[in-house]
Amino acid sequence: MRSLAARQSGLLFLIMLIFSLSGNAQVKKKHSPNKAALYSAVIPGLGQVYNRKYWKTPVIYVGFGTFYYFIHANNVEYQKFKDAYDFVAGGRTDQSKHNSYADKYAESSLLDGRNYYRRNRDFSIILASAWYLLNVVDAAVDAYLFDYDVGDDLTIKLRPYSVPCGYSPGLVTGLSITLDFNHTGKTK
Repeated sequence: MRSLAARQSGLLFLIMLIFSLSGNAQVKKKHSPNKAALYSAVIPGLGQVYNRKYWKTPVIYVGFGTFYYFIHANNVEYQKFKDAYDFVAGGRTDQSKHNSYADKYAESSLLDGRNYYRRNRDFSIILASAWYLLNVVDAAVDAYLFDYDVGDDLTIKLRPYSVPCGYSPGLVTGLSITLDFNHTGKTK
């Protein structure tokens, strides 16, 4: 019995030693685009925090606040025009739908106003949905490029460019863009 306990203790010690040694070897965790996208899908901006792009989170919430304002403002006006139109078109019988717009505007203007604000409200909802999807895609792309190495071996050179024109006298000027992926720091 004593030998079984000694074996179990030895095995437990060996497992703990292996885990302690593996903990010291700084293993770089891979940044997961799926995790970043999931975080941003559940709570907008959380994927950007996961990617350590903290400055993007307030931008996302300012965007959502702006869309909320437009959705709310257009919906309030839509409801006013809708109620006034229903009141006027219904023969002015439902007093719960009466508002100042019913006395101010003609029936055709009320219909135009109702359609205008409904269209703007719906378009604002579509744009807010696109903003949400952009938040998720941004988090995923940012996580995918998180470990991408942009080293000193990438250079871009812009130079003026001119060549003689074969059909007319003078030069054709332009801009030459040169990309060098293996730049060693030496001029050629």
